[in-house]
Amino acid sequence: MATSIEDGAMGCILGGAVGDALGGPTEGRTPEAIRARYGGDVVDFVGPFHEDWQTARPLSPLHKGDGHVTDDTLMVMALANVYGKVRGHLSAYDMADHLVAEIADVVTYVPEFERDTVLVNRLFYAEKYLLLRLRQAHVDPREAGVGNVVNCGAAMYMAPVGIVNAGHPAGAYQEAIEIAGAHQSSYGREAAGVLAAAVAEALRPGATVDSVVAACVALARDGTREAILAVTAAARNVHDWRAAIPVLRDAVRPFDSVGEDYRDPDLDARKPSRKRAIEELPVALGMLVATRGTYLDTVLGGVNYGRDSDSIASMGGAVAGALHGEQAIPAHWAAHIQERSRKDLRAVAVSLAAVAREVFEQDQAQFARRVAAFPGPPVAGTVPV
Repeated sequence: MATSIEDGAMGCILGGAVGDALGGPTEGRTPEAIRARYGGDVVDFVGPFHEDWQTARPLSPLHKGDGHVTDDTLMVMALANVYGKVRGHLSAYDMADHLVAEIADVVTYVPEFERDTVLVNRLFYAEKYLLLRLRQAHVDPREAGVGNVVNCGAAMYMAPVGIVNAGHPAGAYQEAIEIAGAHQSSYGREAAGVLAAAVAEALRPGATVDSVVAACVALARDGTREAILAVTAAARNVHDWRAAIPVLRDAVRPFDSVGEDYRDPDLDARKPSRKRAIEELPVALGMLVATRGTYLDTVLGGVNYGRDSDSIASMGGAVAGALHGEQAIPAHWAAHIQERSRKDLRAVAVSLAAVAREVFEQDQAQFARRVAAFPGPPVAGTVPV
């Protein structure tokens, strides 16, 4: 188990980033194609799926592989920077005031481009929607996500919300739902709230895989809840990430709008729905259950699942890393991705842990003021929490 908020935050940030980097080269592929290309399962860092990655469509000119983190981790870092500036709970307005500047104005090294640029140049259209709606269209930040394609784009970077709300999954859910409204709607926004809740619960002392799943189920709505229930139930019948891959795919299929051909989505793919769910979050939680929370197996299951493998592996890695702390992350892998991606992820985790402590103190003071202001005689035993 993680020994402190600092240890849990380190496990979460490093764990998510390692999963992201491992899963980059297998993104969009089938398990069969992955094994054919790499001569078996991917269990360590590998090169790009195509040797001519500079021109091979549809991912050119992105250098996915060789320890490079993707947009998932870069967005986690951007949101962490916003927390470092605000040093308090975030609202949708903070997304407009600060996150847009992080992606559009701050020059950073983008590993997949192997050069410095602004992050928005790396983002896909669903994430560029933040810039379009919040800066260029001046939409109310609380409603800006309406109209966007519904995908995992908001959920993939919500781990910092769980860290800042460590031990309080309901609070993490509400905060993520609030800020994700600037980016996503429908089940894309719902997944963002649930992923944040999963991390917050994983950081609670005494948390287990079962308590993480229970927290997610208690908070999730509509198709997201049903997908988590179906996938985690199926996961309990397997005990190995390899065996889990087809089982979890079968379980999530009724809720996935994309369809079987990941590169040629179905006609109703990624449209708002009360019945659908993004694929990535339920599968990440399913891998966590199937592997009994083991960090390495959770991540490798996501990597070799294919489809949106980097997001599945990074979500599963973030939750498993939060549960177990830094010791669960292979040190040489954590060092490798930071060197290859030119990112100080340890500094990100340290900063988020510090903000989490500050926010916890703010919350205690706020609750004490609420107790003092509550009309009528005080309730016996009421104390700030």
